[in-house]
Amino acid sequence: MDYNILVINPGSTSDDIGYYRGNTPVFEVTVRYSMTDLEPYEGKNVIEQLPLRKKLILDYLIDHNIPLEEINAVIGRGGFIKSVSGGVYEVNEQMLKDLSAGTYGGIHPSNLGGILAHEIAQIAHCPSFIANPVVIDELQPIARYSGMPENPRISIFHALSQKRVARMIAEKMGKKYTDVNCIICHGGGGITVGAHCKGRVIDVNNGYEGDGPMTPQRSGGVPAAGLMQMCFSGKYTERDIKLKLRGKGGLVAYTGTSDVKDLEEFIRTGVKRPGSMIFCTREQAQEARDAMVYQIAKYIGAMAVVLKGKIDFIALTGGLMHSKTIPQQLGEYVGWLAPLYVFPGSEEKVALREAAQRALQDPSLVKRYV
Repeated sequence: MDYNILVINPGSTSDDIGYYRGNTPVFEVTVRYSMTDLEPYEGKNVIEQLPLRKKLILDYLIDHNIPLEEINAVIGRGGFIKSVSGGVYEVNEQMLKDLSAGTYGGIHPSNLGGILAHEIAQIAHCPSFIANPVVIDELQPIARYSGMPENPRISIFHALSQKRVARMIAEKMGKKYTDVNCIICHGGGGITVGAHCKGRVIDVNNGYEGDGPMTPQRSGGVPAAGLMQMCFSGKYTERDIKLKLRGKGGLVAYTGTSDVKDLEEFIRTGVKRPGSMIFCTREQAQEARDAMVYQIAKYIGAMAVVLKGKIDFIALTGGLMHSKTIPQQLGEYVGWLAPLYVFPGSEEKVALREAAQRALQDPSLVKRYV
């Protein structure tokens, strides 16, 4: 049976939404909010933007002549809730409470996903879901050890993207996701590399909080002693250090830009486009890009060890993989480990739609958040 599903994926200044009748998109659009729209909420909790975002989504449904009563389910991107295992969760009161209060990890724009899904589903008299939020935790016990009992390794990664790609490739191979071992790398502003073992991500770097390879704007794992000296040197505030770890670390720290497309054009031609923030030489830009690729490859290799070399495939996904160079370089490093697949970009709306379809087709798959 085909179902009509509304998908909501909130961002800092936009909502990525789609409406589907079965597998057919009625519309897929990114609703962007102007500075004028967001000005009244400056410095305030993002949850206060809920009425604005809800109205614009409802207006979009009206503009496309979509009666609310035909919607079978609304699904939003999962935000920062307590750590859970992978799957589809129906939005309930406890989840709404945790999303609204920022109980786990503070208030992130993605927290609005489950709340918006619930609010619109209430009007449409249909169920609301989230699926595979970033806080999925399926780590095996030994993967949690960091060397400091007070500071264990935790699981925060691109779960929605990684699991969707893993499931898709497994199906193309004629297998179930729960029957394969694979390594999935999602590369964007943050980079996460997961070891998927029979449907569970048993090890993965926490790309959100600084673990793993350096990225276009994050430092990744850094020498601990050097970081400690920086923290106590008196030269940097706590905010400075946080920005070096996430926001102004990685490629942007070495080159002046986190725009990989811009950087690679400079590497190719030696010409900086007007307004470019690149401050390094062409050779320095290439070395920094290559260093990032090198670090990604090391993490893929580490996950191959986690899986004891029993790997059905490796997949590269996310915006970084639009590069003409990065997937090729990674292939040279890790292509000998297992068949390598490349899926540039992120199909999070499709992943959410498919998750909602599975939930409606088999309600026993739906998990309860407690």
